[in-house]
Amino acid sequence: MLDVNIIRQDPEMIRQMLKNRNYTDDKLNSFLNADKEWRILTDKGNALRKKRNDFSQLISGLKGDEKKKAIDEMRLVSDEINNIDLKLTELDDIRNECVLNIPNIPHASVPTGKDADDNLIVGEYGKKRKFDFEPKEHFDIMESLDIVDFERGVKISGSGFYVLKGDGARLERALINYMLDVHRIQGYKEIFTPAVINRNAVIGTGQYPNLKDDMYWLERDDMWLNPTAEVPVTNLHREEIFDRNELPISYTAYLPSFRREAGKRSDTRGIVRVHQFNKVEMVKFVEPEYSIDMLDELRDNAEDVIRGLELPYRVLLLCTGDMSFAASKCFDLELYAPGGNRWLEASSCSCFTDFQARRAHIKYRPEPHLKSEFIHTLNGSGLALPRTMVAVLENYQNKDGTVTIPKVLRKYMQDQEIIG
Repeated sequence: MLDVNIIRQDPEMIRQMLKNRNYTDDKLNSFLNADKEWRILTDKGNALRKKRNDFSQLISGLKGDEKKKAIDEMRLVSDEINNIDLKLTELDDIRNECVLNIPNIPHASVPTGKDADDNLIVGEYGKKRKFDFEPKEHFDIMESLDIVDFERGVKISGSGFYVLKGDGARLERALINYMLDVHRIQGYKEIFTPAVINRNAVIGTGQYPNLKDDMYWLERDDMWLNPTAEVPVTNLHREEIFDRNELPISYTAYLPSFRREAGKRSDTRGIVRVHQFNKVEMVKFVEPEYSIDMLDELRDNAEDVIRGLELPYRVLLLCTGDMSFAASKCFDLELYAPGGNRWLEASSCSCFTDFQARRAHIKYRPEPHLKSEFIHTLNGSGLALPRTMVAVLENYQNKDGTVTIPKVLRKYMQDQEIIG
C-alpha cells in the first residue's frame, strides 16, 4: 500500500506510474475526489467541535431562556458533527478501497515497458546440452517412465491436477529437501506454516483484492488456500515492531500452493501450469536502505539452487508492465527446457519496499528513542516446482528413455543415479 501523502503530493506521478504499469487511473481519481471531500469535512468537523467546546464552557454561566437557546443550538451542532462523522466513515472506506487497488511504485532502475516482450535479459548462464537424439517433452518422458498419472489426478480433483508416483514423487521430494538445505546453509531459518490463511494475510501481501479471482476461497470460513508461501511467512510478523539489531530476518519455507488461473493459457498439457504445485520460498525483512542490495543477494541465493542442479538458465529484469502488483523491482529466473525448446519461469525475486509492510503494519525502530518506521520486505522462489522438475527431466533425459538424476539430488534418493 502506498503512503497516501505521496499520492496527495504528486498525483500526476502516480497517474504516469499507473499508465506505465498498464493500470487505469480510475482508482486514483476516486481517491483524489474522496480525499478532497474528506479533508474539507474533517476541517469542518474540527471547527464545529471547537465551537461546541467553547459553547460548553459558556453555557454553564447562562440562565433561563438564554441557556435553553444555547443548548438547542449545541444540539444542532452535535447533530451536524454526527452527520459529518458518518460521511467521513463512508469516505474512509472509499479511500482505503482505492489505495488497496493502487500498485507499488517501480524502482528507478526498472525499465519502462508494456509486457514481457519489454523485459531485459540480464544474463544467460550454463551450457545448453547438445543432444544426439530428438529430446522429448516432460509429459512424454514421465508417462513412458510411469512416474505420473494425469487421468487419476483428474479423477480425484479435476482438470489441472495430477498424481506423481514412484520415482516421480521421490524426485520431487528430493528437490524440495535439496532446496531447503541450500537455503539453510545460506542463513535462512526454515519454518513450516499453515497452508490455510485469513483475509488479513492476503491483504497484507497484496494478493487481495488484486488477485482474489486467482485464489481458492473457502467461503464458509472466509479463508484462503495458500497461493504462495510468501503470504503466510510475511504475515508471521503482521502488526509487530522489530528492534534494529534483529534485522535482517531471513526465512525459508516449503508449502503446497494453489491457484485457480490454470487453464487460462495454452500450455495446459503436462505439469507446467496446474492448480496445485509445491514451492520453496525465501522471505526477508530488512532495513529500507539495504533492500535493493538484498534483492541481489536473494537472487543469487535462488541461482545457487539452479547452479547446483547444473541447469541452463537466464535472468530477466522485469519491466513496469510485467511486474507483479506489489513489486517495486523484480528479477525472473527462467530454466531452459530443451524438449519444448522454451524458457520456464521457476523463480521471481522481488523487492516490495514498504508496500507490504504498510498493509501488514510491520515496522522497526531504528534507535530505541526514535519513532518506528515501516520495514522493507523481499521474496523469492527458491525454486518453484513443478517447472524445476520439467527442466530436470528434459535436460537429463537419455536416448534410451531413462533420466539421469542430478548429482546433488542423489543423496536424497538413496544414491540412485538413474530413473528407468
